[in-house]
Amino acid sequence: MIEKEAEKDITVNRKARHEYFLLQTYEAGIVLVGTEVKSLRQHKANLVDSYAVLSDREVWLLNLNIATYDHGNINNHDPVRKRKLLFKRSEIRKLNKAVSEKGNTLIPLRLYFKGGLAKVEIAVATGKKQYDKREEIAQKDMKREMQRKFK
Repeated sequence: MIEKEAEKDITVNRKARHEYFLLQTYEAGIVLVGTEVKSLRQHKANLVDSYAVLSDREVWLLNLNIATYDHGNINNHDPVRKRKLLFKRSEIRKLNKAVSEKGNTLIPLRLYFKGGLAKVEIAVATGKKQYDKREEIAQKDMKREMQRKFK
């Protein structure tokens, strides 16, 4: 019996769950160069302002910041280059349909290694309004207070 290798998080976009309503999530591979992989193994990546776009039946991840590799040479990578995401054709069709609806966008939630391969978890998301964010914070505070009272 072959055991499935555990997923090892590289970075998580914690801001995404606060800023957006997540409708659907997808897992995608990501096309990287050698020094990017080495830098990811050192956990030197930032997803905060990144997003994905569809163009010519391909999905591209923009503004993903992977820091340059410390021991790299002149062939080191560009930290904020656009990177291609690897999806099945059927998934790309679903994403295209979802993003074509007004207000939807593609947001990366986390970057991780799975079986030695770098993967990205992408979500189809809709932006929250300010009052939605305040309401969510108030509910969390209320829940925390209830937990304190019952302890």
